[in-house]
Amino acid sequence: MRIFISTGEVSGDLQGGLLVQAFHRQAKQLSTNLIVEGLGGEKMRCAGANIIADTTAIGSVGLLESLRFIFPTLQIQKKAKKYLEANLPDIVVLIDYLGPNLAIASYLKQKFPKIPIIWYIGPQFWVWTPLGQDVNQLVAVTDKLLAIFPEEAKFYQDKGLSSSYVGHPLVDRIKNAPTREEARKKLGIKEEEKMVVLLPASREQELKYLLPVMLESVKKLQIKIPSAHFYLPISLPKYRTKIEKLITEYKLNINLFEGETLEILAAADLAITKSGTVNLELGLLKIPQVVIYKVNAFTIWAARKILRFSIPFMSPVNLVLMREIVPELLQEKATPENIFNLSLDLLFNKSAQEKLQSEYQKMINTLDNGVDCVSDTVAQEVLQFADSIKNECNI
Repeated sequence: MRIFISTGEVSGDLQGGLLVQAFHRQAKQLSTNLIVEGLGGEKMRCAGANIIADTTAIGSVGLLESLRFIFPTLQIQKKAKKYLEANLPDIVVLIDYLGPNLAIASYLKQKFPKIPIIWYIGPQFWVWTPLGQDVNQLVAVTDKLLAIFPEEAKFYQDKGLSSSYVGHPLVDRIKNAPTREEARKKLGIKEEEKMVVLLPASREQELKYLLPVMLESVKKLQIKIPSAHFYLPISLPKYRTKIEKLITEYKLNINLFEGETLEILAAADLAITKSGTVNLELGLLKIPQVVIYKVNAFTIWAARKILRFSIPFMSPVNLVLMREIVPELLQEKATPENIFNLSLDLLFNKSAQEKLQSEYQKMINTLDNGVDCVSDTVAQEVLQFADSIKNECNI
């Protein structure tokens, strides 16, 4: 069985890595020879996938921000298409990564229409209002969609695409996280001391727009809580130099960390974080968080005035129940003062902490659909779907 997985950015590589591990577990149980390959990053590679091209650092949010990635993306697309032609897969799994994955799916459906395409973790069309053509195109080229949010499955089902809710794979990942006590002991942090983790970037543009405002808020927090510990996990090694330079410029004491992020997250009393997959990891660990996001001024103007961009929430935590569980600061609201004030409230306000813990539990109950391992469920569905298509072709 030959499976081709296509994804991009750090979060996609994380999900892809979990799925590759599950594929190999399932193949071993079924005594099936398996080849997994595709587009992704180091986590997928370490899980046993043959990576055709690394897409973890090729990604952006916005109009101007995406310009520099157009040519590298086109090069990877060309390479992937050439590889696919020479090594036809039995099935293709697309993980998020809308633009590039839609191009690959459209190409395959046109040239090799019998190759089944499963979209796992679909684009969040169910949250924001996109150009209708993208939705229609996705539905046209996808054979089945495996959703990680209940609303996501319903949205695509209503569009006529065979969809099912499988649960969220991060629920499985968190089962391997250390306890708060274990994590803090390893870091040498006492129970009475406060620990704040900063999560500014999985994309390069986020270092520019998010990290400075985070560091300004840390400056205020270090004055207010001089005994607090601050940690910053580095999502990609290539970001380290730029991060170190900014921390030095702001004259702050922040511990940088490269390794398994859960070891840092589990120890935290608070996270000041970008919007993204990591919000769910924090939510599942029940760590208080302040979520922020900023883009280029032209991008947000064009989005609001021309594209009529509007979202109910940006954090995946809030999207689960479609209400504000954690505070969000988008664009002009993402100021050092606002981050500082919300941080103090979540660190010291018992009432706010208790309310958040209760809401987190409701979110966890919604995401946990009772299966032992979501990634294994997805792997089983993919393999079964591929087998059914093969049998149909043989008939």
